Amino acid sequence: MGDKVSVTCCGRTRSYPYGVTLESVSKDFMGDYGGNIILAKQNGKLRELYRRIKTDSAVEFITTAQKVGHQTYTRTATMLMTKAAEDILGKSCGKQVVVQYSLGKGLYCQLYGNVKLDEALLARIRERMDELVVMDLPIRKRTISTDDAIKIFHDAHMRDKENLFKYRRASKVNIYSLDGTEDYNYGYMAPSTGYIRLYDLHLYDDGFVLQLPDMASPNTLEPFVPSHKLFQVLKQSERWGEMLEVSTVGDLNDVISRGKVDQLILVQEALQEKNIGKIAQQIANENKRVILIAGPSSSGKTTFSHRLSIQLKAHGLRPHPIPVDDYFVDREKTPLDDQGKPNFESLGALNVDLFNEQMSALLRGERVELPSFNFITGKSEFRGNYKEIGEKDILVIEGIHGLNDDLTYSLHKDSKFKIYISALTQLNVDEHNRIPTTDGRLIRRIVRDAAARGSSCARTIAMWDSVRRGEEENIFPYQESADVMFNSVLIYELAILKIYAEPHLFGITKGQPEYDEAKRLLKFLDYFLGVSSENVPQNSILREFIGGSCFRV
Repeated sequence: MGDKVSVTCCGRTRSYPYGVTLESVSKDFMGDYGGNIILAKQNGKLRELYRRIKTDSAVEFITTAQKVGHQTYTRTATMLMTKAAEDILGKSCGKQVVVQYSLGKGLYCQLYGNVKLDEALLARIRERMDELVVMDLPIRKRTISTDDAIKIFHDAHMRDKENLFKYRRASKVNIYSLDGTEDYNYGYMAPSTGYIRLYDLHLYDDGFVLQLPDMASPNTLEPFVPSHKLFQVLKQSERWGEMLEVSTVGDLNDVISRGKVDQLILVQEALQEKNIGKIAQQIANENKRVILIAGPSSSGKTTFSHRLSIQLKAHGLRPHPIPVDDYFVDREKTPLDDQGKPNFESLGALNVDLFNEQMSALLRGERVELPSFNFITGKSEFRGNYKEIGEKDILVIEGIHGLNDDLTYSLHKDSKFKIYISALTQLNVDEHNRIPTTDGRLIRRIVRDAAARGSSCARTIAMWDSVRRGEEENIFPYQESADVMFNSVLIYELAILKIYAEPHLFGITKGQPEYDEAKRLLKFLDYFLGVSSENVPQNSILREFIGGSCFRV
């Protein structure tokens, strides 16, 4: 064993003492990465910065501007905040911070216990966070048995974590400690509190928001802009979870292990159908003629549109779906993105003028020949598809630009009814670990693309960041303009999707660029007990992804 190791990074090779930490090495390459290094890849494997280098290695550092780095920053900031709250409030079993869900660029949290949450208390917690950051305290990791972890969290009155580990198959658990406080975190952590430099706390509703930098601008903390409509949908989903007594993965596993999941499926589906019925009632009451439905990928827009149409028919209305994709411009006219590739998600990829001309004509009662887009030739064609509508007819338009008024600039505001649909996961792993909404949607898409579109799991994962960028540009900026929001997540769905997704994820092997993400998703799905899909109704939104839908999806 030599006393030196060679480290190659950024095209340069340097010699370091045997056992040097990745954190120490990172200081020599900060300039190459623009700062914000928080993780590393050593010989292709993700590593936390406390790890020591004991063999000659190729090292690539990960910053907070990258997905896995940003997730690490968020987890570490959450532990910093919960530790600060504990220091201020004391280790009382009745006082606890619970991270509920993502809101804007932060996390919405609630404080439980006999304590008044106000600006003064929030300021004290923030000040304590600042102190802990200045102290640059180490965040230590240790591996213990699952049984020991259950005892630790039982003694700490962390019921959700205790319940989660009852169903854990692995015999070992990684526990992180910060100045005497121990917690379990779903993923990698920064080596010390000094890495968390940007954050803020804002009172909101009956809780507060831990605001963090966006991945796209990791050195900037943007002003807090609340999303009131989105928040109300999340609160409704939270109430549904409480009513069903399923707020965490452990709760869901309890229901499954007791053989009660079939009833849970029926009640959850009934709640969604009731919600769709209320939306149809509102449309009928307000005499709307144009229904615009938009939402991010894998939200279940197609099934939702079918089910809404059925409810509209029950009100004596006649819905007519209008495929926006048929209004694509000829492929050679498609605008290019910043990489010189066709940007099919741009509004400029649609013949917006023709769309407005024809929708206006239909609303005037005129007979119109609608276009059809030939995806093989890349040309818009007219094939004799004529449409004419009457007073009881409604146009149902589904597409990513549905909430953008530039798509429907000629249609009167009073004629339009905008619906934003998304899969907003209300289930959390435990008190401090939420399930990112994007993970649920990605798993949906992996299952659907493999079964219905012949797309490999690796390709779906590889495309996901591009899909997300399109959503950030074309969908999310307009979500608060919706008349109503609909949450398409089913509280039981991940237990079923697990059965379908795992074989595809296991098919991604070491050496493939998507391996780390596949491994992370497999670890996540391992928390869930699997459930058969046989009792999922044929009209369920979940059927759009697992197959067996009674609709053409």
